[in-house]
Amino acid sequence: MRRDRTKSGVASPRQARIASSDAAGVEAEAASAGRVAALLPADLIRDDEIILLIIRPSVLYIPLSCITSLVFIAFLACLLAYLARWQDWIPWRDTQAFGLGVAAGFGRLGWQAIDWYSHVYVLTDQRVIRRMGVLRVAVFQTRLRQIQHTSVFRRVRERVFGLGTIGFATSGSDVFEAFWLMVRRPFAVHRTVVDAIERYGRGR
Repeated sequence: MRRDRTKSGVASPRQARIASSDAAGVEAEAASAGRVAALLPADLIRDDEIILLIIRPSVLYIPLSCITSLVFIAFLACLLAYLARWQDWIPWRDTQAFGLGVAAGFGRLGWQAIDWYSHVYVLTDQRVIRRMGVLRVAVFQTRLRQIQHTSVFRRVRERVFGLGTIGFATSGSDVFEAFWLMVRRPFAVHRTVVDAIERYGRGR
């Protein structure tokens, strides 16, 4: 079967070709070759691949993925403020305790924002790719024909905001080996992945 391909209008050493996703409800985030190079390790996308989809987790990943830490920081700040108010021997004031809590909270959110930026999920006509990691970058990639199972997981906090996590299991594996975390429109994105597997992966 002949596959329609759309070439990127931006010159690049890789000349990555971009194609829009056909799945309803999903707008493929078409990226220039320069943007792809900035987000992915060099030479990860081959010249003969069509990029169907490039996404990141929803920006809500930043607060939702560190909500436990933020609650703990708030609790600790309140405890320190309480001690400062009722114990004369405490060497800090309640305002200092709250200020420390606010600074720690923003610091935690800042680190999580950097972590969010490091997550990139790519679907091509040949592979599924996940890039993540700040200090230590980890790249998962597998060919479409090797994907045995996919599934959508939605925790309560994800359902509240219309998000979901997509898991990938390859042939011969009993567990999900990689996840696309907290993506928007998870069922539509999942449908795009399944369509790509059926169209490009089964015949290869």
